[in-house]
Amino acid sequence: MTAFHFRVHPERLAIARLDRSAAFPAWAQGGFVNLARTADEVSVVCSQAHVPAAVRHERDRVALGIVGVVEMTTIGVLAALCGALARAQVSVFVISTYDTDWLIVRAEQFPAARAALEAAGHRIEGELPSD
Repeated sequence: MTAFHFRVHPERLAIARLDRSAAFPAWAQGGFVNLARTADEVSVVCSQAHVPAAVRHERDRVALGIVGVVEMTTIGVLAALCGALARAQVSVFVISTYDTDWLIVRAEQFPAARAALEAAGHRIEGELPSD
């Protein structure tokens, strides 16, 4: 598999869940925002600083994004990356965009995630974001 260069997003993120009929919220802000609607839910990933306390969410997440473009025809990238994290007992939430893939891990598991990815030959740029 190709060795990738990852960049750590500089904000702590939250992953929120809203009712499937909810409008995309105005509070979904920051340098990283992902909104998804399915038949069952609305999911929001954004800076944890903007998520209201009353909203169901998980905080203290860190995003590691592959720098550059990962072609959509590339096979096995997420399987290999998630496999390395699974072997290190690191849970992961994945977001894919048109150009690349993001691995979102718990801040407390960031050192283990970084070590696992580096041991697999990948390079990580950036440090654990502060609260």
